[in-house]
Order: sequence, then C-alpha cells, then structure tokens
Amino acid sequence: MSDKVDVLIQRLDADLPIPGYAHPGDAGADLVARVDVELAPGERAVVPTGVAIALPDGYAAFVHPRSGLGARLGVTIVNAPGTVDAGYRGEIKVTLLNTDLRETVRFRRGDRIAQMVVQRVSRAVFHEVTDLPGSARGHGGFGSTGGIADNGPTSREGA
Repeated sequence: MSDKVDVLIQRLDADLPIPGYAHPGDAGADLVARVDVELAPGERAVVPTGVAIALPDGYAAFVHPRSGLGARLGVTIVNAPGTVDAGYRGEIKVTLLNTDLRETVRFRRGDRIAQMVVQRVSRAVFHEVTDLPGSARGHGGFGSTGGIADNGPTSREGA
C-alpha cells in the first residue's frame, strides 16, 4: 500500500487532461504541452502545461524528463528536475532542450512532455559550525568513486 496525498489542481485549458499515471505503480504523472513547439538542434523552449497545482505544506513536485523522449529524440529538461514548491500557484511550465545535433523535434498540443513526481520534503534547520564531523567519503567529490577506466591524467589535472 502506498502513501497518497491530495493535490488541488486547476485546469487552465479545458481541452487538456490533468496529469495522470500511465501504469499502476508509476512515480511520475504525465504533463502535456499546451501549445505546439518546434525545437531545432540545441534549441530550448519554455512550454506551458495548462495546469496549476496547490500542494500541501511539506510537499514539493519535481518535474522530470520522460526517458523515452531522451532515448528516442534527445529531448531533456534544462533544469531537471524542476521544482514546484508548495507555495507556487502559477502554471507549471517545462523548459525542454533538444540535445540532438541534427534533427528538429516537434511537439503538438497534448503531447506528453514531462513527468511530475510529488514528494514529501523536509525543511532544513541550518547550524553553522567551524568544522564538520568526519565521514568515510570526506572531501571526495565529482568522480571520486571511479566508474570509468583510468586513462591517465587529464589536461585539467596537470599531466
């Protein structure tokens, strides 16, 4: 049994569907384009979805790319995941980016362009300290856990 949260939704375009889940167990509800959009290679556009929501305090919605659009067309979201805070009441918009180097991508009104995941979030209380406690990872950052073959130092590492 999964947790459920009531989300108020305002349909800003009566002819478009509200977000919905394609399959039982899906985490993301599909968002659709309110307008036709054409993205040339490397181009981005802010695409309205025709819906606004009111989330309860302690929740946020995160707008993620659709994996099929990325795999088939090279389309992603510039600021993925986009964050919809509980206090935001405007239309949800998605900044799509065509990463394909050769092909223009076209979306028609009503096409599924992104998915929205609603999650419980905690509000942090920050405490400034002089030193942080140690950890197994320490200061290890980008690439510190490996995952690629070691091809020697890069030009940025000062060969």
